[in-house]
Amino acid sequence: MAKTIKATAKKADASRTSRITKTQARKFLAPVPEQYVFWCNDGSLFRDLRELGGALAAMSDQTFAYHCNDVKKDFSNWIRDVVGDTSLARSLESANSRKQAASLVEDRCLLLASKVG
Repeated sequence: MAKTIKATAKKADASRTSRITKTQARKFLAPVPEQYVFWCNDGSLFRDLRELGGALAAMSDQTFAYHCNDVKKDFSNWIRDVVGDTSLARSLESANSRKQAASLVEDRCLLLASKVG
């Protein structure tokens, strides 16, 4: 039964990623308008997913916990509401650590870059 569930989940993930068009991938990777830049509580600014991914890999666990906890989901909200990538936003909501979040964003950026060509 567990194998069936995992296989179904992988198939669903593959289906979701294959639906990303080149135009959507470009949009998700593009810098956001200046008024929608993410201001981190440590003073960092993120203008796009790549900057966020790099910052997540380097930021302190305390900074991550400030923005991502049981009450606040700042990174996933920004990605959903500003960047427009609902799939990545959903994935980030369940990230249990800064390293896991960084890995999710990095993997998504690689996938999107492969779509752009």
